[in-house]
Amino acid sequence: PIEHRFFPHLQRSWEGVLFSDYEIVKERAEQTTTQTGLKVVAWINEKLYQSGRKYSADFKETMTIAFDELLPKWNYQIYPL
Repeated sequence: PIEHRFFPHLQRSWEGVLFSDYEIVKERAEQTTTQTGLKVVAWINEKLYQSGRKYSADFKETMTIAFDELLPKWNYQIYPL
């Protein structure tokens, strides 16, 4: 995931680079900075996710969703009741 306000800076850093592997993407991302001093911390997520998985019909009734105060649209945690 990439913070949408930071994407233009990453895009400038990636301009003209051929991505032959994930390490190049990570290295170029980590080299990206802004004039105000913002720096990138990047890691490669190697976790395998199951695709096509459906949630149960009673999911909302059996789980509690806690939204983050700073970025609730993107950051949340789900707990069983």
